[in-house]
This record gives sequence, structure tokens and C-alpha cells, in this order.
Amino acid sequence: MRAQDLLKGYVKIRIEGFYIEKVINMCRKNNIELVNLDRKSNTTIYTSVCIKDFKPVSKIVKNNKCRLKILRKIGIPFVVKKYRKRKVFFIALLTLCLTIIILSKFVWNIEVIGGDEGLQEAVIEISKEEGLEIGKLKKTVNLNQIINRIRLERADVSWVGIRMCGTNVKLEIVKADTKPEIVNEYESCNIVALKDCVIERISAQNGTIRVKEGDIVKAGSTLIEGVMEGKYTEPQNVHPVGLVIGKVWYKEKARVYRKQVKKNQTGRKEVKYSIKVNNFAINFYKKLSKFEKYDTIGTGKKLKISSDFYLPIEIEKNTNYEFENEEIEYTVDEIKKQAIDEAKLKLGERIGNSGDIINEYINTDENEEYIDVEVTYEVLENVGTEEKIAL
Repeated sequence: MRAQDLLKGYVKIRIEGFYIEKVINMCRKNNIELVNLDRKSNTTIYTSVCIKDFKPVSKIVKNNKCRLKILRKIGIPFVVKKYRKRKVFFIALLTLCLTIIILSKFVWNIEVIGGDEGLQEAVIEISKEEGLEIGKLKKTVNLNQIINRIRLERADVSWVGIRMCGTNVKLEIVKADTKPEIVNEYESCNIVALKDCVIERISAQNGTIRVKEGDIVKAGSTLIEGVMEGKYTEPQNVHPVGLVIGKVWYKEKARVYRKQVKKNQTGRKEVKYSIKVNNFAINFYKKLSKFEKYDTIGTGKKLKISSDFYLPIEIEKNTNYEFENEEIEYTVDEIKKQAIDEAKLKLGERIGNSGDIINEYINTDENEEYIDVEVTYEVLENVGTEEKIAL
């Protein structure tokens, strides 16, 4: 069948009778085209005719005392006729297609790749100020302008790239490694104190020592000056080389109450769903929970047609976990240990591997309700760092 026959529509038929030749000749005489004529026997043929020729063929077949059977109806007219009663379906389908086309012109998701949470939030805020946000028309967003501003304002970003994929914007960032300023080994400088400390020991292979063991120094004080003083020569600026070990004290406080409330989950939970269309939420549940005390954990999932074609529709799932409060009263020794452990944990995070702990001091202040603890670590560490000489 030809393409035009599909547009017009055609019918595959079978004709049976003793006067088949007469039927064929009369069709040709009336300019009726029998397409793909296939004679199976002297009394049976298979063929196809266009819709407009079907009635004349039927009349010819009947006048020649033959029988006609429709085997198949093919073509667009039959499809339209079949579904013409389903106007609502076609209107809905057309509306859906138009809606998808319109939605594809907007940004419905912003995906940030790389960097830590704080950096990602800062980059999103800059992008928002430059016009990149959910619901924004894509053609109004200037990606180069956003990239240039991020590079200008964020020294902690070494590279940034933005791509629009469907309705999704992929914002990729590479965090810059923060390195201390390195002083060239041939450049004169001083070795100064990083923090307040007491000098434990000091040695210098090059430069002039300006403090001695046991001295109390403030952060920024010069420890080894980048000057070599000769007995018979003028002082010369040099790049000092030396090691300064100092005692540094770190303090952390913690307060722990004797009576504490502990949450115990009962094992009961309830799940509630809602649909969020852009910034408008539709809840499928009563807002209030059946639990008196509960914690809520919420998750959201944006709907998408493909990996990068997001829709402005998000399914939100909130799970409420019921708990009961249990009041516990601890002994003085128990809360003292809790407070000390809490303070030590904070100290460990501050100190890391920067030095060796040589002493530990613990002070406590107790009353009937709580205990205050102050833990002090005495640490030996390298307190010297190179600093360029201001010209």
C-alpha cells in the first residue's frame, strides 16, 4: 500500500463466487483500482480497495451474485472514527503534551556537585542572586555571569562549571586547597609564634634567636629573626631555619545535669504523604499526629520524566516516630564522667595531631542540679611559623 492509501484509508476484502472474472472486468471498466489482487482459485480472490470505492465494489459483487467479506480496515480515517467518541482523552493528551513543552522551558531542579555543604549553600545563594532559581525561565539565566561572580567572590573555589540538561541545572564546583603562604627559601623572613605559649626549647641553624626557654610569648611575637649579626660585618637579612617547641594550654568546659530526660522509641510510627507543586503543598492527611510525642523525619523526591527532565512536582514523605520520655537521675560520679568525656571530646577535635599532651588538669564545680567541668590540656607543639618581613 502507498502512503496516500494510508491517509485515505483502505479495506482488505475477500470475494467469492462463480463470476469473479466479471467482477474484475466491471471494476476496471468503472476505474476502480483493485490493489494487490491475489487470485487463490477460480472462485476466490483477495484484494484491497480504497474507502471511496468500497460501496461501488460491494454493489458490483452483489449484482454478480458473489459474496464479499471484510478482512481488515487500515488507515487514518478508521483510527479517527474509532476514537472520535474519546474526545476527552485526546484533549487531555494534547494538554499534557503542551504542558510538558511549556515546562521544559523552565528550571525545576538545581543539582550541586562537589564541595562541602557550607560551600554549596554559598554558591547556591550567589546563583540565586544572579537569577538562577527554581521556576526561572531558562533563557533568562546568564550562566557565564554566574560563573564569573562565583570565581570573583569565592577564593575557596578553584573551578566552577554550569550545564543546563533538560529542566535540570548541574552546578559543579571544585574546592580549592587552602595552603599557607610559602616563603621562598632565598627570601628573608622571621619565625614568629603561632599562638600564646611558654617556650620549652628553641634552636636555630640560621637567624638570630630573640627569646629563651621559659619565656612567655604572645601570638605573633618574633622568635627567630631573619638577621645574621657578625662581629666584624654589618647585619645581613637571611632566611631563618630553626625549631621552636612551646607549651600551649587548651581549655574546654562542659555542664551536665543530674536529672536528664531520655527519649525511648516505642516502635510505633506513621507515614504521611503530601504533594508539593512548586511552593504549594497538598496534604493527604490530617496535619496533627495521633502520637503525643514524636520525632519527624522528612524526605522528598522530585518527579521526573527522564534523568534530567524534572517536573515542578515533589512527593514528600514524613515519618513520625513515637517516643516516650524517661526521667533518669544520675549519681555525681556518673555525671562527672559524662562532663569530662564531653570536654575531652571537644579538646580532641581542637588539637588533633598537632602536638603531644604532657599534662591534664580537671576542675569541677558541683551543686544539687548539675556539675560544671573544665578540662585543660598542656600540649607540647611546634609554635613557629615563617612570616615575611614587611618592607
